[in-house]
Amino acid sequence: MRRFFIDQPLSSLPLVITGADAHHISHVLRLMPGDKVTLIAPQEEVGIAVITSMEKEAVRLNLQEKIVEEREAPLHITLVQGLPKSDKMDYIVQKTVELGVCEIIPLAAEHSVVKYDDHKKLDRVKRWQKIASEAAKQCKRTIMPVVESVQNLAEILAGLADDTVIIMLYEGEVSIGLKQTLHACKASKYVLLIGPEGGFSPEEVFLCKAHKAQVVTLGPRILRTETAAVAAVALLMYECGDLG
Repeated sequence: MRRFFIDQPLSSLPLVITGADAHHISHVLRLMPGDKVTLIAPQEEVGIAVITSMEKEAVRLNLQEKIVEEREAPLHITLVQGLPKSDKMDYIVQKTVELGVCEIIPLAAEHSVVKYDDHKKLDRVKRWQKIASEAAKQCKRTIMPVVESVQNLAEILAGLADDTVIIMLYEGEVSIGLKQTLHACKASKYVLLIGPEGGFSPEEVFLCKAHKAQVVTLGPRILRTETAAVAAVALLMYECGDLG
C-alpha cells in the first residue's frame, strides 16, 4: 500500500494530500476514489485512509483505521556531512535515511571542493529533501527526516543541544575508535560529523574539540566520504539503536 506523509493530525478533517504527492496519486499511480493508502501524520501517527475525491491539486481522504508501526530507532541521529563532489550527496542522503537518521545537515567544510551560491544551495537542499522523502517512504519510516540548509561548522556546533554526543570521524586520529567511544558514551542524541573528500582541517578539529566532540577513527583504512557516512550510521545504529 502506498505511503504518504501529511502535515495534519489524523483526527483532523478533512484529510487532504496536496502538491507533488497529489499529482503523483492521480497522474502517475492513477489511484481512484475508493482506493486505500497509508498516511503518516506528525507525532508518528499512522493510519489507513480511503480516497473519497480527487481534485486538480488535492486528494481528499477519510480515515479508516489507525495502526501501530514501530519503525523508528530509540535514538536521534543527526548526520553532518561535508559537501562532497558530484552526486555523492544523493547517495549519502538516500542510504542514511534508510538506516534511520533523523536529520542531515550539509556542511560547507574548509576542504569541500564544491562551492554553491545561495540559489544553488536552495536548489540542492530541495533535491536532497525529495530524495530523503522517497527513501523514508520506501523503507516505511514513520517520521520524515529533514535536510537542513547548508551551514558552516561554527553555525552547526552553536545550534546543538547540550545533551548531544558529538562524534567527529577524522583520519588523523589513530588511537580512539568509534567502537570504544560508543561503549563509553551512551545517549539518545548523537551528531556524526563526516568530512568531505579532503577530510577536516586541523582548525575544524580544534573547533570540534572545543565543543567537547569525541574525535575518533573508523579503523586503519581510509574510507571514501560516502562510505564513511553509511558505515558510521550503520555502526551507531547497531551499537545503540535497533539495527540487527
